[in-house]
Amino acid sequence: MAQLTQEVDPGEVGLDAKALDRLDQYFAHYVDEGRLPGYLVAVARGGRVAHLTTHGHRDLAAGLPVEADTLWRIYSMTKPVTSVAALMLVEEGKLSLDDPVDRHLPGFAEPRVYVSGSGADVVTRPADGPITVRHLMTHTAGLTFAFYHTHPVDALYRDAHLESAVLPGSDLAGTVDVYARLPLQFEPGTQWNYSVATNVLGRVIEVVSGQPLDEFFAERICGPLGMTDAGFRVSDEQAVRLAELYGETEGGGIEPIPGLPLRGGRPRFLSGSGGLAASAHDVHRFMELLRRRGELDGTRLLAPETVDLMTSNQLPGGADMRAFGSRPAHDEAGKDGVGFGLGVSVVIDPDRTKAPSVLGSYGWTGAATTTFWVDPRHDLTVQFMTQMRPRTSHTMFQDLKRLVHEALTQG
Repeated sequence: MAQLTQEVDPGEVGLDAKALDRLDQYFAHYVDEGRLPGYLVAVARGGRVAHLTTHGHRDLAAGLPVEADTLWRIYSMTKPVTSVAALMLVEEGKLSLDDPVDRHLPGFAEPRVYVSGSGADVVTRPADGPITVRHLMTHTAGLTFAFYHTHPVDALYRDAHLESAVLPGSDLAGTVDVYARLPLQFEPGTQWNYSVATNVLGRVIEVVSGQPLDEFFAERICGPLGMTDAGFRVSDEQAVRLAELYGETEGGGIEPIPGLPLRGGRPRFLSGSGGLAASAHDVHRFMELLRRRGELDGTRLLAPETVDLMTSNQLPGGADMRAFGSRPAHDEAGKDGVGFGLGVSVVIDPDRTKAPSVLGSYGWTGAATTTFWVDPRHDLTVQFMTQMRPRTSHTMFQDLKRLVHEALTQG
């Protein structure tokens, strides 16, 4: 087990300690009001952690505090890890971004696109072209989530028992086969809709590599990077460090809710979309891989140009996410001026964002109010970890960005 520690005083790397104190006080207020159980925030420049704060509890009932080695369900922050895995296979010549998905998963041959109707009366047509690996990585494949209630295809996912994106009792292969039988919301490559696409990408990785997703991650990414706690399950030894998951109540408080099952044996369903638990140290190591454009401590996983491609906007017409409507995602307010690359969001118009942003900054969020971003211009990485699933959109991520930017004293 490795643990994140503060390595340098903020002033030495151009950060204002008083402004960082204001950041801490802001989030401590959320905890003290009972709106968050606890949190960890870390800010690093040039790869050195200059600010690390923990506050509150990882388990309220047991009175266990958040600590630097606490383990967190990172949910959709798993997606960038899955993208790195896929891009490694691309560099090895085993996969192409423009491969039709049905080349590896035959169930996706001859996809059909929604035209009209609902339920048993849905009308579809053959898609003009195939779903590609690039479409999966950019969420432009036409797939969706069952828990959305904005389109008739969302309801078809619910009818197929995919409420939690997993076919009950099934594994990744079986669940992805069900996705393949459902119509697409739109023609592949024409719109953006946050979806189960990264689970499909995870299955592609399994087929192409010949390894289960957890083994590929452990052997090819987490092990080489020293992400010593990251994985799809937690051992008995790790379990005491795992934070409990809370949900927001109607009154604005929090209460314990069931979370991603991590304890016990190897999970049957390995979700490339949202299945990982990790420590702050693990997330820092992954951010460092990206900040350093594919290399960390002498271990290179990706070429610099591949990371540059991953962290550049890939959406149709160079648009931002908002251009495709108010499609649900974790950070609804974070779509203006923000595009999407190969598994991460990327700022393309700082003047339109809802919080201070820098052109080319990239990162992603998780359903339990976790987030990370890399700011190449300021050589800055930031992560925020807690375990609270909100009922509605919130401003925490916007405020975090504002408070971090206020702490910058050197460009």
